[in-house]
Amino acid sequence: MKKLLQSIGPAIVVAAVVLGPGSILTSSKVGATFGPLGIPVIIGAAILMIGMVALAARIGVVYEDSACDELSRRLGRQVAVLVGGILFVLVALFQSSNNIALVAGLSPLVEMGTGGEPMGNTAKLVLLVVFNGFVIACLYLMRDLYKSVEKLMKLLIGFMVIAFLVNFVVAYLTPRDFEPVTPESKGDLIALLGMIGTTFSVGGAFYQSYLVKEKGWGIPEAKRGVIDSVVSISVLGMVTLVILLTSTRVFFGDPNAVELKSVDQVARQLEPLFGAWATVIFSLGIFAGAFSSFLVNSMIGGTVMADSLGKGSRLTDSWPIHMTAAALLVGMIVAISSLLKEGSTVALITFAQALTVLGIPILAAALIYLGTRKELVSDRKVPGWILGLACVGLVVSIVLAIRTAMAVWDKIQG
Repeated sequence: MKKLLQSIGPAIVVAAVVLGPGSILTSSKVGATFGPLGIPVIIGAAILMIGMVALAARIGVVYEDSACDELSRRLGRQVAVLVGGILFVLVALFQSSNNIALVAGLSPLVEMGTGGEPMGNTAKLVLLVVFNGFVIACLYLMRDLYKSVEKLMKLLIGFMVIAFLVNFVVAYLTPRDFEPVTPESKGDLIALLGMIGTTFSVGGAFYQSYLVKEKGWGIPEAKRGVIDSVVSISVLGMVTLVILLTSTRVFFGDPNAVELKSVDQVARQLEPLFGAWATVIFSLGIFAGAFSSFLVNSMIGGTVMADSLGKGSRLTDSWPIHMTAAALLVGMIVAISSLLKEGSTVALITFAQALTVLGIPILAAALIYLGTRKELVSDRKVPGWILGLACVGLVVSIVLAIRTAMAVWDKIQG
């Protein structure tokens, strides 16, 4: 067991960024609207994510240079910039959903403290500016950034696993006060696509090739990279599945259920364990998830963007830190502009999460390209099962991108 825990490292950081507040809210919405139909979707997405993360880890240990430097050498700097730019935009979209989720998570606490008075736009703006400023300060002040982030992510993921598992057991042991009925609607397709996009996050997988270098791993640690990928992403899939099943138990088939538009409505799934404190506990959980996802998600976009420009790829370099701060600021600005419009906060989050699916085919293709070079022989060769899963993931990502584009277009037209 000790050896297994020591093998867990870079991929748990990827899992932590994927399992952010937006993912929690999106999987809750899927459980409430699709019910058990979401189970095979999560399992399939987690398996594909394992393959993609394992491929990225292998690329990180077998190549001397970073992923974007290797792409630049073989295909030209413009290709590397294209990959870095796509990932930066995806991160900004994901980051905007994290900002929106942060406001949505803390709003119920503010309303409880003000006697039901809703949080105004000025308060939302101040909250986002202060929180993003705090994260940026941590970014510049942490001396050994990678080690600090890895320890924090292990702690937060462990806490979330325990909390959601216990609540899941209590929820299924608590009798329901309604007779389940088959919902008339087919469910929110945007939410389902958003959940797939957050679980099968090729952008997060791409960053694994950088994280193993930060860890100092080389070819001798290639097998540890596989263990790390399988265990960490399995934990991600398990937690997401538990959240979906809990939401299914509490909401799915309830004839009096309301559409989940706010965090306090979603927080009802914690009532079996926490009762009247459900909203408070859920809001604090959203806040904790926001901090972990905020920092690491922005690091993904900032590091890869800086690397694609040839400005360094390590967290000890200045450009990746500056670009990470830029990713935080862009995500905050997008979130503020979205929050100023009236509408469902959960809908805004799931919409932004779904849009992250659009750019992943190019990122998946880049990883497969680097993993199939002829010079990768002997102990540098990528195992066939990893490449096979990655190729299936590429096909799935293309289908998802097309379907998401159609769903988003229908949403805009509607």
